[in-house]
Amino acid sequence: MPFISKIQRQTDYNRFPPSTPIVIDNGASYFRIGWAGETEPRVIFRNIVQRPRHKSTGETVTIVGDHDPALLKYFDCTRSGPRSAFDSNVVFQFEIMEYVLDFAFDRLGANGSRIDHPILITECVCNPVHSRSKMAELLFETYGVRTVAFGVDAVFSYKYNQLHGICEKDGLAICPGFTTTHVIPQVGIMGLDTISLVSAWNYPYVPSTNLCTGLFVDGEPVYKGCCRTNIGGYHITDYLKQLLSLKYPHHMARFTWEKVEDLKMEHCYIAPDYALEAQLFQKGGKEAEDKTRCWQLPWVPLPTEEPPSGEEIARKAAIRERQGQRLREMAEAKRSSRINELENQLHGLEFLLQQLGQVQEEDILSFLSETGYASKQEIELTLTKVTQSLRKAKGEPKPEQAENEEKSDSCTSDKYPLINVPDNMLTPEQLKEKKRQIFLKTTTEGRQRAKQKRVEEELERERKTQQDEERRLENPQLYLEQMHTKYKELYEKVEQRKRLKTNGGHTNGSSSGGVGRGERLNAAQRERMRLLTTAAFDRGKGEDTFGAKDEDWQLYKLMGKDNDDDDDGADEDEAELARVSSRLQEIDPAFVPKPESTASQPATTEVPHVRPLSKEDFQIVLGVERFRCPEILFHPNLVGIDQVGLDEMTGVSIRRLPSKDKALENRLTSSVFMTGGCSLFPGINERLEAGIRMLRPCGSPIKVARALDPVLDAWRGASLYAANSRFHQQTFSRSDYYEKGEDWLRRYQVRYTL
Repeated sequence: MPFISKIQRQTDYNRFPPSTPIVIDNGASYFRIGWAGETEPRVIFRNIVQRPRHKSTGETVTIVGDHDPALLKYFDCTRSGPRSAFDSNVVFQFEIMEYVLDFAFDRLGANGSRIDHPILITECVCNPVHSRSKMAELLFETYGVRTVAFGVDAVFSYKYNQLHGICEKDGLAICPGFTTTHVIPQVGIMGLDTISLVSAWNYPYVPSTNLCTGLFVDGEPVYKGCCRTNIGGYHITDYLKQLLSLKYPHHMARFTWEKVEDLKMEHCYIAPDYALEAQLFQKGGKEAEDKTRCWQLPWVPLPTEEPPSGEEIARKAAIRERQGQRLREMAEAKRSSRINELENQLHGLEFLLQQLGQVQEEDILSFLSETGYASKQEIELTLTKVTQSLRKAKGEPKPEQAENEEKSDSCTSDKYPLINVPDNMLTPEQLKEKKRQIFLKTTTEGRQRAKQKRVEEELERERKTQQDEERRLENPQLYLEQMHTKYKELYEKVEQRKRLKTNGGHTNGSSSGGVGRGERLNAAQRERMRLLTTAAFDRGKGEDTFGAKDEDWQLYKLMGKDNDDDDDGADEDEAELARVSSRLQEIDPAFVPKPESTASQPATTEVPHVRPLSKEDFQIVLGVERFRCPEILFHPNLVGIDQVGLDEMTGVSIRRLPSKDKALENRLTSSVFMTGGCSLFPGINERLEAGIRMLRPCGSPIKVARALDPVLDAWRGASLYAANSRFHQQTFSRSDYYEKGEDWLRRYQVRYTL
């Protein structure tokens, strides 16, 4: 299967003889593999697997460990996230474990699927026999491994540092790992029952954690005294990620697991006293400020715009004035051209009418066919329209309508001959025709009045616009101030009327106790409502004859009448407000119209001011998070885990020893050994020593030491152990596994002192 990784493949695999063991530190966080006798592992990668599909080919690829983020754009990772073979610190997904081992052996340089080397692989303390059996079966059946040995990583780290004088022969090994923490006692055989040491594997497995304590006596671990809690580096990273995401929700995409892991290892520390440290940050001050760290996210400052100088303002004003003058000249030229065109058209129509008057009646149709008009009336109507357009273009007011009225009267008498005839002189058919003519006349006159009104309003608007332009040219600054003042007054007036319609007479901004428009009807509206109810219920239950009498129609007119002058005023004010706003937008580029209020957004609501983003908006400040997150090693209840912390685990481990020897307990506490990734936090040794001192009698010797390299010392200790000539005595082969069965594997344990 294809692998995608940045790790280079080793090329010297064939140089090592088959008797050279391969050492594997199978941690829940990182996988390390190398050759026995070397000081550094050859291949190190994160112990995770991801199997996405290629977007173009659809081929499934295997990504083991860290990957290049730039390559993920070619793969569909929505259905395949990173997966681990571990549940806490126990391997249970052996399908994923097989992908990890395939990749590890491939990067180590193996050419085939068969591995002709002994293997020493680490496991957790008191690993369940099922997990150990499945791992042995995977190595024997899939890879054809000759012999296998299992060992505890924390014990190998203890033995390696014991050779360098960091810890004593007897002591406590505390290993805060990725998902659990263990305490392993290393106790001498003297004074202890050998059978109890061997039968320690029969103790039931308690799933959870990544914090493990162990006892060492005469260099050998005492598994009966081991204890574990379900807390580790994973929980610290996850806790820090949650706190930062809640504190900076706009930068959640920045808080990837890898970045938060780096922030944890770079900035977090263990507080000597958690309560005092929290009070220090709560009070603030110089000391708290010195302990605060800042992570600056990528940020590009916005270009700063300097205010224009007086010369620049004058130059822009002159440019605007020249542009306005040019536009006015263009408009005047266009207007002159339009006037000339209309005048020529008017002269042509007048000349055409003169010629038409000289043509004999029998030649009129042939003459009109040449001009394109159907009748003399059409020519006169066109003449009237051209005359009106010419007067409008010149800006002349309309003349008196006497002549037009006379013409209209004559036209009316021609079009509607039955209007002035009395009804008693008409037949029933003529009466119907008279009603139709009255309706047509009324409709036509209404349309003419509406058209005349629109023309007058348009002329009035043009006149006002021309006056405003003259005022602006005389004094632009004064005109601009007046327009702003007028806009403000109109806006407040319109908004006040809207508030009154919504909240009645209450204008203090409080909606409680206010009345709506329906509760403050005026007298005319109340009368209308009374008429509606009377018309609905006073007719009785008989036949509905509403409309048969003339008074019914008078009642209908009264019901449809609404003498609410406020609405007419409101329409005029809103129209004027829109005109002033449009005018201000034309002459003032900095003008921004105010938003109109609605029922859901009252007029009193202020528009939120959005300030530009600054450098401080892209800073991640780490204050109390620096010591609050790793504090869960000593107080797991901060994240909802009801278990003991590191300091209390040492007391639990010592109390589990079969022998109650005070001298032995003093030897153990005088050599407390810290290993694992979480032991790299600054201040953890001092905090652990203070916690153990509170549990032990006064005067007890207590010494806490940290491994030379808490991360790699486990692999280095296993490498030295596998390089020993007597290592083959601690391994077992495939035949031993199948002959002795799983029960023998339950009791199997290596002896760390060779």
